[in-house]
Amino acid sequence: MAIYQVTARFNTDTAAELRRRLDDGSIAAQQPDGQEMVDSLHRAVVTDGGEVMWSELCYCNPPLAHERATILDHYFDEFVTQPIEDYQAYEGRPFMDYLDAIVATPTAQVDPS
Repeated sequence: MAIYQVTARFNTDTAAELRRRLDDGSIAAQQPDGQEMVDSLHRAVVTDGGEVMWSELCYCNPPLAHERATILDHYFDEFVTQPIEDYQAYEGRPFMDYLDAIVATPTAQVDPS
């Protein structure tokens, strides 16, 4: 078990689906890691460079293997993970606010900042 700093690029074309799956509880219900993924996305921020950063607890080797195979690779790409000591807060716009803005205006390009 380890906590990782995760950096990835969000596929904005999948925003409505991700929001729906977060709202309907289907991601949270995934065992054993669904609720941790949901909690992690609520901790996530969008950096000035447009990357999404979060901290996530994971039991997989390699890091996030199950999470990526089942959920995350559908919504994100360009993953970088590195082990850290504890959950961290990052500077940037809350990812959930960014996600909600995309869903509210699906045809508009939403500025990550």
